[in-house]
Amino acid sequence: MYTLLTLLFAAVIFGGLIWAYLHHLGEKGEKLKLINQGICPACKNRTIEMVDQKGGGCSGTAFVEFRCSHCDYTDSFNISGGGCGGGSCRV
Repeated sequence: MYTLLTLLFAAVIFGGLIWAYLHHLGEKGEKLKLINQGICPACKNRTIEMVDQKGGGCSGTAFVEFRCSHCDYTDSFNISGGGCGGGSCRV
């Protein structure tokens, strides 16, 4: 009986953790969509700019940091590379 309750409790906790992570990824994706349009997710002004980019290359991911010059909102993303095509690398 206690084993069943422990397994049920663990399943509820595990399910909640998965839901929270997926919710976080969804919010992060919405922020990235706004940033790609040049809009700050916090103040909704067109004052967001890329301030740092590390890594990348043809097959790796790039760590990209954005900052708003109006409200000092800062966020960073790991963005997968666009791949190599025609002898050039695009991120």
